[in-house]
Amino acid sequence: MAEMKKIAVFVSGGGTNLQALIDAEKVGGLGNGKITLVVASKPGVYALERAAQNGIASVVLPRREYDSIAAYSKVLADTCVEAGIDLIVLAGFLTIFDEQVYEKFPNRILNVHPALIPSFCGKGYYGLHVHEAALEKGVKVSGATVHIVTPECDAGPIVLQKAVDVLDDDTPETLQKRIMEQAEWKILPEAVRLFCDDKLTVVNNKVYKKGE
Repeated sequence: MAEMKKIAVFVSGGGTNLQALIDAEKVGGLGNGKITLVVASKPGVYALERAAQNGIASVVLPRREYDSIAAYSKVLADTCVEAGIDLIVLAGFLTIFDEQVYEKFPNRILNVHPALIPSFCGKGYYGLHVHEAALEKGVKVSGATVHIVTPECDAGPIVLQKAVDVLDDDTPETLQKRIMEQAEWKILPEAVRLFCDDKLTVVNNKVYKKGE
């Protein structure tokens, strides 16, 4: 039995993916993982309310209060180290950080991206921009990807992916909602569970699942 792992969830907005993780934890869906800290990049976001309602400690670290990415990254890394965090999950965290965080948490940062990487990912592909691009291209399936975060945007090893059909009458908003409900909210908690139960191993930039 793996020992309990402490999870920090980084947020910048409403926290719908945070809620999916909280809901999963309540039914044992995070395995040996427990969300012990929510880190917000701005005050007053609804994700902080979700943390409070569920008795999860939170800290607000506004990017604008630090004069450089380096200074900001140091505070993020130090905060998580001091809290004994084992895994960082980016749940709509829209602020850049540097190698100080990666060095302290190598292969221990997960992100969910609302497309099937390597499609529609990288710089500029976030939020509705991803779905606008998918619809413009006329793809028949899109979906979500959970990957390990590395310094290169959306390029880290892929943990899980789930495809979602694109409908002829989709708008960016309807596609975004379907991908969240059918893919993101399912594979993000599952990836966290696999990590926290020591079921993942990374070799040559690829993730392998150990026997379930």
